Amino acid sequence: MNNKLEKMCKTQKSPYQFARFAGFCAGLLLSTSVMAEDIKLSYAFFAPAQTFPAVQMERWATLLNERTDGQVTVNTFPGGTLLSAANMYDGVLNGVVDIGLSATSYEPGRFPLINLVGSLTGIGANSQAASQALFDLISEFPAEDTGLDEFKVITAFTSEPGYLHTQAPVTSLEQLEGQEIRVPGDSTAVLQALGGVPIGLTQSETGEALQAGIVSGYVGSRETLMDLQYARNVSYITDYPLTNVVFVAVMNQQRWDSLPDNVKQEVDALGAEMASFAGGYLDDHIQESLAWAADNHGVEQLALDESEAQRWSDLLEPLNEERLGSVASLGLPAFELYDRYLELINEYQ
Repeated sequence: MNNKLEKMCKTQKSPYQFARFAGFCAGLLLSTSVMAEDIKLSYAFFAPAQTFPAVQMERWATLLNERTDGQVTVNTFPGGTLLSAANMYDGVLNGVVDIGLSATSYEPGRFPLINLVGSLTGIGANSQAASQALFDLISEFPAEDTGLDEFKVITAFTSEPGYLHTQAPVTSLEQLEGQEIRVPGDSTAVLQALGGVPIGLTQSETGEALQAGIVSGYVGSRETLMDLQYARNVSYITDYPLTNVVFVAVMNQQRWDSLPDNVKQEVDALGAEMASFAGGYLDDHIQESLAWAADNHGVEQLALDESEAQRWSDLLEPLNEERLGSVASLGLPAFELYDRYLELINEYQ
């Protein structure tokens, strides 16, 4: 009805007709314009603006604004300025923020099934392929199983696998034995299985710990060499894929329900697009980071020989099986998700 009235107002030709409808039309057109521009969304993330998930967040905000012709404005809050990793998803549920982006591994009990994408080792997929596969998995598996049934999923993506970054070269289990290494949560048991000593530190603590010699390396994706300047304090990267980090951006369900259909359509269209963008951006950025680290700090990449890589895999395969079995024991389709994930990786990579 409003569209018909607006069209009628815009087609008044004669001065008499225009004068007759002027006040009414002015009010209608003004209200229509205000309605079209009055959607504001808040979007929070825990890490700094230069990190790849935050780059994705800013791009999503820009594209949504452009594709709705300015109807939607997204205010972004990176760096934990609004919510931290510890309370991001609850903050979205409670309406503190409209959209939140966090790593599901920070709440392992909440997302046991989808965390398998990050916690299994030995999957050498690049970030773009893994991110596209992850987004498909979330779309294909029931939300009740993934733990995301209370939210509207906006997009999802992963880091590349974590790699071992060290101050001394590591090309064998013997060289890793007893080294104190900073790890994310899912890599604690992984490093223990390989003979290292895992140290739990936040990203903000890791740089100082490396510099002070509290740890002799870290497990993480390789863009951190440049983005977080870790290349100043490590010299070697061991080329064996460990765990990665799963990121999922979610919207408050009530806020989602309140959006007009045209905005919902644009948000849905951006979901898979941003998964691919985030992964592809990271893959390109990693190559830039590796080149920068080598040129400016002499950081070297070290390959394991075939027999040594098999030793690592033999130690880690039981851990993979244990993790799959543990999630399956909760009544969740762990092995089905793992098999489908590998199929999707092969398709995308």
